[in-house]
Formats: sequence, structure tokens, C-alpha cells
Amino acid sequence: MARTAHAAASQQDEPIPADAQATIECVTARLGESTDLVSKRFLAMRAWPAGILYIEGMIDTQLLHQSILESLLRDDLPDLEDWEFPEDPLTYIKNEVLVAGDIQTIDKMADLFDFLLAGCVILQLDGSPHAIAIHAVGWEDRNVSEPQSQSVVRGPMEGFTENLRTNTTLIRRKIRSPELWLETTPIGRVTKTNVGVMYIKGLAPEHILDEVKRRLNAIDIDSVLESGYIEEFIQDTAKTPFPTLYNSERPDTIAAGLLEGRIAILVDGTPFVLLVPALFNHFFQSAEDYYQRSDISTLLRMVRYLCFFIAILAPSFYIAITTYHQEMLPTGLLINLAAQREGVPFPAFIEAVLMELTYEILREAGVRIPRTVGQAVSIVGTLVVGQAAVEAGVVSAAMVIIVSITAISSYVIPENGMSIAARMLRFLLMGLAAAFGFYGVLICTLFIIVHLCSLRSFGVAYMSPYAPFESSDMKDTLFRVPWPHMRRRPLSAGGTGSQRLKPPDRQT
Repeated sequence: MARTAHAAASQQDEPIPADAQATIECVTARLGESTDLVSKRFLAMRAWPAGILYIEGMIDTQLLHQSILESLLRDDLPDLEDWEFPEDPLTYIKNEVLVAGDIQTIDKMADLFDFLLAGCVILQLDGSPHAIAIHAVGWEDRNVSEPQSQSVVRGPMEGFTENLRTNTTLIRRKIRSPELWLETTPIGRVTKTNVGVMYIKGLAPEHILDEVKRRLNAIDIDSVLESGYIEEFIQDTAKTPFPTLYNSERPDTIAAGLLEGRIAILVDGTPFVLLVPALFNHFFQSAEDYYQRSDISTLLRMVRYLCFFIAILAPSFYIAITTYHQEMLPTGLLINLAAQREGVPFPAFIEAVLMELTYEILREAGVRIPRTVGQAVSIVGTLVVGQAAVEAGVVSAAMVIIVSITAISSYVIPENGMSIAARMLRFLLMGLAAAFGFYGVLICTLFIIVHLCSLRSFGVAYMSPYAPFESSDMKDTLFRVPWPHMRRRPLSAGGTGSQRLKPPDRQT
């Protein structure tokens, strides 16, 4: 183990060979003679033997030929005897010859591999113990398109892509302020994935920003392929079904969070950006709420909260009533339910579990199967299977209605993480309803509320501004008051509560 660590450390400190050909051979051997590694030898400025290295497909070939090679192979140079040769040719080429934007000098093989595999062109002259990395990234990216998971009727129709620089650009287009800062660090010993922390200086609380950086720097893993890796490392606790970090693929949502004093975490290779701290009420807000009139937005938010409770409690209420509390139903409805359940061989709990599991199977199948046959599977699952199950006497028609309403309600919640939490808690409540009736449902609901009040997101109370109560932040929770009345930024998300709307001039 010690020998392995010593060998890794020696590779990190290995200097670049003074001969360009030796460097090419070393890189070729280290990459196993990979066929996408391109190496060329040529005479730079008609005076110095040089070599370049790059990975085919990761660089902009037009930039390579027009800006790099064309500058190094110019034919309008004076005769060699008329030249005043510089003492350091590589520095001369870096500062005076190349017109490419970002150029860095490197002297370690570890740095050379980092830049090479990040899409840079490596240039070295014979006799120089240094090389220069020329940023010429140019791989194929997905175009900016409409978000797939958070669509709106009114609002911007652009979403993040898998390219980190494209995503930061989409945010900067909306927040054109020099106070919008970005700090990037590679995470992952093998993948070296670029992870960016973006915030507005002066709005983001310093103690939360320091905590975000501390948790990111503490991550020691070989690979980071998606923001979900980062989420599990930096969340306050994993012992909860509720998401404590918000994620979105909408630039306007992230920009709005930054303007409230929150912090965005961008991961190269994924269109989902994390936003911290995240509170319970954030998961019921949609970007569209701020583009429509306040009364419409308030109504929609009330519907979302109602659907959240339906998604959690509807099956358990049905089980508790039909099993223990039949006296709560009107006589006519009770007779109809009894007639429907007369031929059903299972108790209400087993009936609900069968239907819920069937729904989960159909939902997962709808996500995985090709879109061309997805609609057909949905029709078969919802109509044919449901109708056949009722006619066969496996389940009652009332249970099909309850499960259908529950499933539809779970899709009303804007953020998928909160919808998944509701689906998980639904089974727990169903079991307690079957065992103890409404008493079990009530006790479990109280435990859920206490659990929610105990959660923290980067030190901020998860249920804020409800608990602890913050009256000034209630303008943008269950209700959304008109914009002229939301003069200050919220305090509940860890923000400073600073002024964001200029007060009207008072006439004397």
C-alpha cells in the first residue's frame, strides 16, 4: 500500500522531459497507444523543433489550424539571419506569436495529462523542460433546448445542457452583474469533473458559502458523473426521504435563487444544477408562479399543497375508513362500497398495495420503454388492466379511483424529489392505517411533521418560514403576493433580507 502511494506521488511530481519527442513517447505509452491521441512534429517559426499533442474529437480543429498552426508556421517571417533570437523561445511563442485566448505554462507530467484530457493542445519545444497548454476545447454538445422535467406554459423555454461553460453563460445572460462570482474546482481522482460554485457576492451569506466549499473540498471519490454524486456527499443528512437540496434544469429558476442569496452548484456533464439551501416550500414553487398574476399563482400553489396531501394520505384514509371507521361514511355510499367489495377476496390494505405496486411498475415502464410505444403501454396499463382487474373481482372500482387520483396528484408537485418522497411515505401510512386506523395515520403524520421541523439544509431550518415562523417571508410561500409588495429578499433561505425593490418616492 505504501509502495503504491509512493509511486502515485512520484508520478505526480514527474517533470516533463526536455525533449519533445521523449514527451510524446511518454504520453503515448501512458495512454496505451490510444488511437485518438494525435502527435505531430514540426519546425516552429522555421527555427525550433517542436511537437504538439491533442486528443482527436475533444478540440476545435478549426481553431487548431487557423489560430495555432497558422501562427507557428507563418511564411511571412524575415530571414533567420535577421532574427534576434529570444532567450526563452517558448515564452516568446506564448506571449508574442500565439493568438489563442487561454494559454498556460506547465512543467509537470500530471498537469500535462490534466490539460490534455480536458481538451487542450500541448505544445513543447526541444530543449525546453516546460510545455504550454492551449485551450482549444471543441467537442460536440447538445444544443440549448426546452427543459424536459420542468416545463411551463409561460416563461423562458431554454434549459441547461451538459456543458458547464454553456450553463454558466445561460445564467450570466440573466444576471449581468460583476458581483456574480464563479469558482471552479475539479472533483474526482479519475474523472476530474469540473464543479462550479456560483453566487452573488454580498447576497450569499458567507457562513453558508464557506460551508458549501468545505463540504465540496472534503469529497474524495474516484468519479463524479452527475450532480447526484455531489448531492449525496454534501446533504445534511441521508436519513430522510425528503430532498434537502433543490435541483433544476431551468436557468431562470437558478438565477432567481441566486438573486435571493442562495448558492448554485454546477457540475460538468449534467443539465441539473443544485441550489442551496433548499427549504420545504421551495419544492412547491414553479418558475411560472412569478410570470403570472399573483392570484393565479396563489391558487396553483394551494392546489399543489392539496395534491401533496392527497398523494400521501388518500390511500391510507380509504383503508382506515373502510376497515375501522365505516360510520364516517353516508349510508348510501357505504352500501355502494360494500356492494363493490362483495366479490373482492382481499382486505382493503392488500388491495391498495396491489394497485399501488401495479402503478409503480407501469410508471417505471413508461420511463424506460421507447417513446414510440410509451403511449400504447399507458393506455393498456390504465384502461385495459384496470378494467380487467375490476371485472375479475381482484380490486374494487373505488380503489381504482383512489389510486388514480393519488397518481395524478403526485405529478402536480413541480419537483420530482418531493413527489418521490410522497410515494415512499404513502406505503408507510397505508400499513399503519391497516393496523391502527386513523389513530395510526395521525401518529405517523405527527412524526412526519416533527421530522420535517428537525431537518436542516446547510444549517437553515427546513420548514422555515413556517417553523420557525418568519412573518416577513410569508409573502412568497403558500401565497404569492404581487411583486410591488415583495420589497425585501427572504431571510428564511439564509439571505440577508436586503432591499430588492426601490421604495417609491414620497411626495411632500
